[in-house]
Amino acid sequence: SSLHASSPAMQAGQYTGNEFKDLKLAGPSSAAKAGLFCFFVLTRALHPTIIDASKTINSESGKRGIAYSNMSVVLGECVFTLIAAQLMALAFGGMKEWRMILEPKSLKVFSAIGFMYALGDYLEMASMGALSGAAYQVLLQSKLVITALMLWYIKGAKQAGLQWNLLVLIMLSMCVYMIGGSKSGSGGGGIPIMGVLNVLLKVTVSCLCAVLSDKYMKDFKNLPFYVQLAQLKVVWTLTILVISFADGTTWQQGFFNGWTPAACGVFSSFIVKCWSTMAILSLLDSVLKNIGEASAVLVIYFMNVCLPMFPDKFEVPSFLAVMVVILSVTAYVGAKSVCEKAALYDKMKK
Repeated sequence: SSLHASSPAMQAGQYTGNEFKDLKLAGPSSAAKAGLFCFFVLTRALHPTIIDASKTINSESGKRGIAYSNMSVVLGECVFTLIAAQLMALAFGGMKEWRMILEPKSLKVFSAIGFMYALGDYLEMASMGALSGAAYQVLLQSKLVITALMLWYIKGAKQAGLQWNLLVLIMLSMCVYMIGGSKSGSGGGGIPIMGVLNVLLKVTVSCLCAVLSDKYMKDFKNLPFYVQLAQLKVVWTLTILVISFADGTTWQQGFFNGWTPAACGVFSSFIVKCWSTMAILSLLDSVLKNIGEASAVLVIYFMNVCLPMFPDKFEVPSFLAVMVVILSVTAYVGAKSVCEKAALYDKMKK
């Protein structure tokens, strides 16, 4: 027949490997992915480092802390992003596209997600007030454990024995780093329990937000990205505004009280983090994201050691603890595909 007469290789039923040589794969190129990965690591490392650098020494207690209101920089970012997203809608689609922000079905969904993102911002600033940038980023790796537990509870997705061992290793390595940091003297004496609890709560909220955002941004893909972001920021901004009135410092002491160039850097860092998280990270797969988060720990550690505004000094035990965290995270991420292939092989044998 004519279907089998096109080429000798097809007549012989042989696959030459050239059939799809001209096929272009969708998505960014390898060079673009490498650039996005480096940008991701840099933003994830700079954000907590800038917050840590904005701390000043309290003359009464002698401890480093945040002198400006935690919520002032977060509220500033929310207002900026909400306005910028609306201006983009007006510029690219006019009033027709701007009205899409008020579309009830999607607005209801993204409002709920925005509320949770606002809680995450509050918990982040509350934890960073008590922790160093490196300790904060190390504790963020607990998201792998929390995600695994969520998937097990919600979807019944079980982890292999190897994966559970690696998750336990991640938790233990974080404990080693925190204990070592508290004894080294750079942490201000003792482990800040409330700071640790705030990070764990922030990670739990972030895991929920990431899952819901990924799902509903795809469900409402007919809406432009900046329209979705504007819908997220409506309740997000209102929630932060309510918290700012309730915290007893933001408006009582003056919104810009304590703002220094470093505080302006924190404000800018929140803007970059928000836009990159919502837009650029959708181009990276989960494996690269997790490895990037872990790699940021090492970048933060060396910035804390090398930059003059931080009191940290290079110590072999702390460095080794950081490396154990990074390597255990990358081992867990890499074990996923191995365990999945092993499970498929076991099914085939049966």
